[in-house]
Amino acid sequence: MKTSWLLSSMLLAGTVTLNAAHAIDLRTGFGGPADYGELSQLPNDDGSSSQLNLPFSLNFFGSNYSTFWANNNGNITFGGPLDVFTPEPFPISGQPMIAPFWADVDTRTGGAVYTASPDANTLIATWNNVGYYNLHNDKVNDFQMTLLNRPDTGAGNFDIEFRYRQLQWTTGDESGGSGGMGGMPAQAGYDAGNNTDFFTLPGSLSSSILQLANTSNVSEATPGLWTMAIRNGKTSDGSSPDAPLLPDVVQADGWHFNFNIQLNQTIFIDPAIVTGYDFIVNSGPNIQSALFPILAGDADGYDIFAFNDATAAYDVDLGHADGGHVFDFGTGGISQFGVRGIDVEAGLDPDNTQAFVTGLTFVSDGAVNMTMTPVPEPEAYALLLAGLGLISAVARRRRS
Repeated sequence: MKTSWLLSSMLLAGTVTLNAAHAIDLRTGFGGPADYGELSQLPNDDGSSSQLNLPFSLNFFGSNYSTFWANNNGNITFGGPLDVFTPEPFPISGQPMIAPFWADVDTRTGGAVYTASPDANTLIATWNNVGYYNLHNDKVNDFQMTLLNRPDTGAGNFDIEFRYRQLQWTTGDESGGSGGMGGMPAQAGYDAGNNTDFFTLPGSLSSSILQLANTSNVSEATPGLWTMAIRNGKTSDGSSPDAPLLPDVVQADGWHFNFNIQLNQTIFIDPAIVTGYDFIVNSGPNIQSALFPILAGDADGYDIFAFNDATAAYDVDLGHADGGHVFDFGTGGISQFGVRGIDVEAGLDPDNTQAFVTGLTFVSDGAVNMTMTPVPEPEAYALLLAGLGLISAVARRRRS
C-alpha cells in the first residue's frame, strides 16, 4: 500500500500545467500486441518484469551488466526490480538505473510496458500510453528508451536514446500530485549508483519535464529525441574526440552547452552543422584556442572570422585553420567567432551531433555557458529540407 509522504508545502508547489506535447514517433515493428514487442508485465501499479537478458553486455561506469529489470514506473534497473514510485534526486547509492521518465505510472486502466530486442545490438523498452496513479488515464504519456550497442567504438560502449511522443502528466496522486501535476514531478536521465556518475535531463523534478517532448539535444527538427553516449564506462564528457560533449538542448538559435573548464584543459564539443557555425560564449572565460577535425572530403581546412559589432556580422578575417592543427586566438582569447568553408562534399549530416568534433581551450578556469549556431549552405540546406540530402552537384564553397 502506498503512503503519502509529502509536506503540505510540497503539495502546493509546481502546479503549473503545460500544454500536452506531441513530438517524435516511437520505434515500432517488433511484433507483440501493439508492435512494440512483448509485454514485460501485466497491468499493474509499481510492478516490474522478471530479470531479463540484455542482447549485449554493457559497461555502465565501470560495472558490466548483461541483465536488467523493466519497471512499470518509467525506468530500467540493473541491480534488481524497483517499486519506488516517487522519483528521488540523483545520485542514489546502489541503484544503477536508466530512466526515461521515472514517475508513478499506473497501467491498470490502460497502457502497457513492452520490451524488444530486434537484433543483437539493440534493446528497446516502451511505455505506451500509460496513465498515472491512482487509476487515472485522463492524461497519458507515450515514451521509449533504446540502448544501442556500439562495439565500433570499443567493447561495452553503448548509446542511450529517449523518445517522447507525448507527455501529458508529471505526477501520481501519492507523490503529491493532483490531476497528474504538482507534487514531486518525474525525473529523467541515468544514475550509475556510485554517488558520482549521473545525469538528469532538463526540467527533471519540475513541471517543465513535459517540455522534453518539445525539445531535443540532437536537432530542432526532431523534438522529443534525446541521446547520450557512454564510452569506456563513462559518459560522453568532452574529454576526447571519441567522447565529445553533446549539447544540453538544441533550439532555433543554436546548440546550447553548459560545462566547467580549467586552464589548459581541452573540451571537445560536437554540434550538428552543415558548412559553418558560430561559437558564442554567453558567460564564462573567453576561448583561447580551437582544434578542428580533419574531414574526409574537405582537405583544405576552414576560414576563421571574428564578430564585427559595427556590421553585426562575422566579417573580420582572422586567418585560415587546417584540420588537426590548433588555431590560437592570442592574448585574452575571444568571446565569439565563426568558422566557414566546410565543403558540402564532406556530406555532413545536420542531424548528426558527432559529425564535426571541435576541441576548445579557454583563457582561465570557470563555468562556461555557450551557444553554437549553424550556418547552413543555402542550396544544400534546401535539398535537405526536401529530403534529398547533400549531393555532389552542390559544389561551390561558401567563404564568408
